Amino acid sequence: AVHGFPSFSAPGNKPELYEVSSTCLVVYDNMAELFAVVKTMQALEKAYIKDCVSPNEYTAACSRLLVQYKAAFKQVQGSEIGSIDEFCRKFRLDCPLAMERIKEDRPITIKDDKGNLNRCIADIVSLFITVMDKLRLEIRAMDEIQPDLRELMETMNRMSNLPPDFEGRQKVNQWLQTLSGMSASDELDDSQVRQMLFDLESAYNAFNRFLHS
Repeated sequence: AVHGFPSFSAPGNKPELYEVSSTCLVVYDNMAELFAVVKTMQALEKAYIKDCVSPNEYTAACSRLLVQYKAAFKQVQGSEIGSIDEFCRKFRLDCPLAMERIKEDRPITIKDDKGNLNRCIADIVSLFITVMDKLRLEIRAMDEIQPDLRELMETMNRMSNLPPDFEGRQKVNQWLQTLSGMSASDELDDSQVRQMLFDLESAYNAFNRFLHS
């Protein structure tokens, strides 16, 4: 066999061919995801500048994209891609507005906001996604979930224009009560994780509907 390539005559090398191919697919899939997130962020910034999206909707969408960007960049960061600037140069990605958001790590509305509303919106979106991502990664111990969930609840309580009977607040509060009855090392079981993900998705969607109303 040629050095660096598996021998086609040896049956035992077939899985190696598949493994290399699968690894390449994962790498390119991760790069495509990062590319899409940056392009979407650029489009969102342009839409906000043109008044095509409200400040509240923009803040929520931008906060979500910033969380997704961090996760996507972590997947591609390595010897070939050391920074987001290198990634953009390599793939000729011209998104200056998105780059500014990424470097400031916050929606533009927070910088310009005189009060706390947009900061609350950004934090609520980020915390919803953080908790759901943890559950999907099978992080389910009480002491790993409860602090973020408690912070989510406290942030919703600080958002004065969120109705007291907001369904998302009720769902988060129910899970806080469940977790408060557990010891720090106790873990949610499969059924609880599935239900909690469903409830948090519902609460997150309800929050977005509220922002659009």
